[in-house]
Amino acid sequence: MKTEFEVEGMSCQHCVAAVTNAIREHDDAAQVQVDLAAGRVVVESTQSVEALKTAIDDAGYTVKGVLPDAARGISNGAPR
Repeated sequence: MKTEFEVEGMSCQHCVAAVTNAIREHDDAAQVQVDLAAGRVVVESTQSVEALKTAIDDAGYTVKGVLPDAARGISNGAPR
């Protein structure tokens, strides 16, 4: 499952590493992309959205929102 989070409090490469590591502690195979300028984190993982949100929160950052796949035009391979 691919999920995009709006995250507050990230400002440097240390923040990128902290968020990435926190997510990978829950799922070492997770794919994580952090966009500092946009304050977004895109995660492809088998973990639940709540588990990923908790990992980000526990790393010291605030998840302000979750953008569902449908809003980003991701079809997960299903026909539209």
